[in-house]
Amino acid sequence: MAEIKEARVPDIGDYSDVPVIEVLVAAGDTVAKDQGLVTLESDKATLEVPAPFAGVVKELKVKLGDTLSEGSVVALIEVAGDAAAVAATPAPAKAESAPAPVKAAETGAKVEPVAVAAEPDGIARREIAQAEAAPAGKGGSDAEAKSPRTPPVEFGAASVLPDQVPYASPAVRLFARELGVDLAQVKGSERGGRISKEDVQRYVKAALSGGVPAAAGASAAGGGLNLLPWPKVDFGKFGEVETQPLSRIKKISGANLARNWAMIPHVTQFDQADITELEELRVQLNKEQEKAKSGIKLTMLAFLLKASAAALKQFPDFNASLDATGENLTLKKYCHIGFAADTPNGLVVPVIRDVDKKGVLQIAQEMGELAKKARDGKLGPADMSGGCFSISSLGGIGGTAFTPIINAPEVAILGVSRSSQQPVWDGKQFVPRLTLPLSLSYDHRVIDGAAAARFTSYLAQVLADMRRVLL
Repeated sequence: MAEIKEARVPDIGDYSDVPVIEVLVAAGDTVAKDQGLVTLESDKATLEVPAPFAGVVKELKVKLGDTLSEGSVVALIEVAGDAAAVAATPAPAKAESAPAPVKAAETGAKVEPVAVAAEPDGIARREIAQAEAAPAGKGGSDAEAKSPRTPPVEFGAASVLPDQVPYASPAVRLFARELGVDLAQVKGSERGGRISKEDVQRYVKAALSGGVPAAAGASAAGGGLNLLPWPKVDFGKFGEVETQPLSRIKKISGANLARNWAMIPHVTQFDQADITELEELRVQLNKEQEKAKSGIKLTMLAFLLKASAAALKQFPDFNASLDATGENLTLKKYCHIGFAADTPNGLVVPVIRDVDKKGVLQIAQEMGELAKKARDGKLGPADMSGGCFSISSLGGIGGTAFTPIINAPEVAILGVSRSSQQPVWDGKQFVPRLTLPLSLSYDHRVIDGAAAARFTSYLAQVLADMRRVLL
């Protein structure tokens, strides 16, 4: 017998309130299992919500512009025959009742019952009520049964009242903590005063441009930069102009870059690597792969990832992250490396996992697959998370050196410019050698200049002789 089931948004990581940018089906369409229903656009990627089972779409519950989170209902699908037994993964059940009543702390303050206030979007905010404890269970004494329960941690009633608690999703709270923003200082623009990521980003931009009061700016920018207001210029007075909105990726990246540059003390170490023999090996391997018709094309970036993995193992402080307090360093036992990919919509950083355990050919193959997904806008959150170290390669474009911005919470990033033939003294004469410029930016709170110089020196040695990765 046919059965109508709900198709819900699956686990999409830490993302919430993700806007719908494309509806792929209509009511009455027949869909296969895992066929896309709608497309969502997260911070740096587009995500398709698949049909969890095959059937006929009876009703669409969303439209363009709606925002969805994990567990949101996308459509009602009529499942016929044996397929009716295959259900979608159920969304986490929402609590239908208010949290267990608690009593005020031992300050003696009286907490009056507060009714649950339903927001326009149907989300209940909080309920705080004064109540007596439930009877004790088996083995409990009468005295215990009559005594009221108290919360395990003392709290002030004002701090948990609905009017005092910033209204934001867990993902937005995490985002604000990473930026050092006090949500109590941020005004929400969504329904019911809900704070969005864009609200937090606007607050940080205002703080960096001097548009936030000093006390609040200190929280957002790490110490009150006291910058002059951003200049307001009517460019139309000087000639013809055209206004173009930034892409969503550039807006998100811009806020992250501004935070990283303002809050991380950057220092850049410059060096050069002799890649004469490595380039010969790369050309030879590409000829072999072409004959084998493997479809794999080796670039210098693939060797750079493998060499960087060896350097991270040799210098573990570079494979680490500093916590928000700046007091604890997390050393990572895995080696996931991101590489900057230029796309029509902006820069994204896909991550290749366990680089230290993979050969250069496998790294090159995965790089090609991720780069294609990036160009097509199909990278998912899992493709860009968990990185330990990043590489930004401009070798295919040009330049001699640059200062890459660290991708927090990482502590270092490697920039690579175009290789060129340089005269190198061999003790008797100058000989032409192919050299690769390296630019290593590092967090000076974690890494000092001597360590950075040793890192680039070791990396240059590995690139000059890749046999060192076997050591």
